[in-house]
Amino acid sequence: MKIDPGKSGKPPWYLRPLFEYQRRRYGRVLEGARLWALSPRLFLPVAAFAGAIRRRSSPLPADLRGLVSARVAQVVGCSFCIDFHAAQLLAGGVATEKMNAIADWRESSLFDERECAALAYAEAVCDDPAAIEDALFSDLRRYFDDAGLVELTALIAFQQMSSSFNTALGVPSQGFCPVPTDAGH
Repeated sequence: MKIDPGKSGKPPWYLRPLFEYQRRRYGRVLEGARLWALSPRLFLPVAAFAGAIRRRSSPLPADLRGLVSARVAQVVGCSFCIDFHAAQLLAGGVATEKMNAIADWRESSLFDERECAALAYAEAVCDDPAAIEDALFSDLRRYFDDAGLVELTALIAFQQMSSSFNTALGVPSQGFCPVPTDAGH
C-alpha cells in the first residue's frame, strides 16, 4: 500500500464498533477501512452510505448488487474489490461459472436480461465521460422503477469511487475468494 494505515495509532472511539464488526464478519479489519480511518470525518459518511446501499430493503436484490459491484471493480481494476465481491457472490449462492463470466457477460448465456441491462449501465456510467444513451436508459426502465434506477446509479457511483480509492492507494487483494477471478475488462 502507498500509505501505512498503522501510523495513526488507535482509531477514534466512534470508529471502533465498525472495526469490531469487520473483525467479526471478515476475521480482520479491511485494509481500505484502515486507510479511511486516517480521515475519520470522511470515513463515517462513507461507511453510512455503504450501509444504506447494501441494506436488505434495497429494491435491488443482493446478487444483482454484487454482480454490478464486481463489474465496476473489474472496469476500474481494483484487485481488492474484485476479490471481495467475488467472495460475496459465492457466499450469496451465485455459481462460480457466472462469477467468472462477469467480464464477458455480453457473450455469456448465464445472465438474464435484467442483469445484462444493469451491467451495460454500469459500464456506461464508468465511461469517461459517462455516456448513457437513451436506448440504454429505456431498456433499464423495463426492469427498474425510478427508485431502483436511483439505487442502481448510486451503487455504481459508490463502487466506482471505492474502487478508485483502493486502486490509487494500492490496497491489495485480501484473499477472500478461494476461486481465481477474471479481472478482464
